[in-house]
Amino acid sequence: MKIESWIFGSGVFFFVPVSLVYGFLTNWGEWVGILGILLVGGLAGMIGGYLGFTGKRVGMRPEDRSDAEIHEGAGEQGHFSPWSWWPLVLGIACATGFLGLAVGWWIVFIAAGLALVALIGWVYEYSRGDHAH
Repeated sequence: MKIESWIFGSGVFFFVPVSLVYGFLTNWGEWVGILGILLVGGLAGMIGGYLGFTGKRVGMRPEDRSDAEIHEGAGEQGHFSPWSWWPLVLGIACATGFLGLAVGWWIVFIAAGLALVALIGWVYEYSRGDHAH
């Protein structure tokens, strides 16, 4: 994950000067764009930092080595839950939350409760029932 962390980490060194140039060109009158670009730089730094720490923990992947063979990257890439309904419930809760922003604030509270239930259900999916570990 060395190249991914380098790409995202270098986004900080791109977006912070761009936000300063943007602020200069708009005479510091348009703060939403300046703050938005700064936040994109911060997000790129957080992703780059996470990928860097994960790369140190996981070690070298076949994609990181120039002498690697194609078959070294074959096999299981992670753990996924193809039978889980919780991502659908969480997506419905998020869609309901955006509906609440457009229609009425009282819907947002219902969506937040549904999102909390869906997130807890998704996290603890393997702690109980048929798939408990």
